[in-house]
Amino acid sequence: MEILSFELTPFITNCYVVRDGGEALVIDPGEVTPKLLQALEGYTVKTIVNTHCHCDHCGGNAELLKITGAELVCHPDELPLLRALPQQGMMFGVQYGPSPDPDRFIKEGDTVSVGNVTFGVREAPGHSPGHILLVGDGFVISGDVLFAGSIGRTDLPGGSFPQLINSIKTQLFTLPDDTVVYNGHGPETTIGVERRTNPFLVGA
Repeated sequence: MEILSFELTPFITNCYVVRDGGEALVIDPGEVTPKLLQALEGYTVKTIVNTHCHCDHCGGNAELLKITGAELVCHPDELPLLRALPQQGMMFGVQYGPSPDPDRFIKEGDTVSVGNVTFGVREAPGHSPGHILLVGDGFVISGDVLFAGSIGRTDLPGGSFPQLINSIKTQLFTLPDDTVVYNGHGPETTIGVERRTNPFLVGA
């Protein structure tokens, strides 16, 4: 298994490609770039996952779906945000076209697979209403819930600070300390480091 990271969009958003057994899973394609497409060459892309549907995480959906023929999945509570993708971009002065609707929804307890790798889906609202985590063996792809030394913003529509803190405590801090956190912006970290040093979470 390989996990590749690409910094995309003016928001410097991390898009992840997980490759295993000739298949590739794309997580949060904020846009489509030549380097991203190069990483997918020779692999069958069956699924594109939006951890949540803010524009910087799903702005490349339409183009990548057209190129790969993959299915698109997200949490049902993210659908209003996904359908407002162009309007979201206008808020930040960035132009985005519309995204297709998801082919199916994923919720707590579901799984997403690529090759021989299976991710468990956990719900972690707070940054957005239907934000999800993808939990693998020894790592988690956390979107904009938890960052190295910070947490997701909660001042956007549908955000809730108490809900976000609860999601981190119940869905992330229940994972082992050595779990690697691949997040939506910035460098990777671990659950243990954030539990001990994150200024938003120490003593929470």
